[in-house]
Amino acid sequence: MEIRRAKEQDMNGINALLMQVCLVHHKGRPDLFKYGAKKYTDKQLLEIIYDDKRPIFVAVNEKEEVLGYAFCVFQQHIDNNILTDIKTLYIDDLCVDETIRGQHIGRRLYEEVLSFARKSGCYNVTLNVWSCNESAMKFYEACGLKPQKVGMETLL
Repeated sequence: MEIRRAKEQDMNGINALLMQVCLVHHKGRPDLFKYGAKKYTDKQLLEIIYDDKRPIFVAVNEKEEVLGYAFCVFQQHIDNNILTDIKTLYIDDLCVDETIRGQHIGRRLYEEVLSFARKSGCYNVTLNVWSCNESAMKFYEACGLKPQKVGMETLL
């Protein structure tokens, strides 16, 4: 297995995983997430693949099939009134194909993101996880992540 930056040729594999992620979210919160949708159009995905401010890492096998991905976004709050200007690498989405989970592919993707963030001069790596996605929460906790903030709601 190799972990590298995503290429245009990876779009079909990435799209299949985006659909898996949407289904997990839809099952957990059908009031918020549409069934059968994906987060990005093909045009948006292609733009992100070529955007160095939003790197995507993919885990691929010897046949170049996408096994998992990590979408990342650099964030920094320069001259903000209350926030320091630390550089953060935000993990917007991390997914491993549901048929091959448990093989430590997600952990390797996460470690690659950490290494990339360090090399890029980041202070931290952050992400959000939906509370209805208990397996993801356990995975991130096992990777050593700790809550930074909590989003709350009341339904009306």
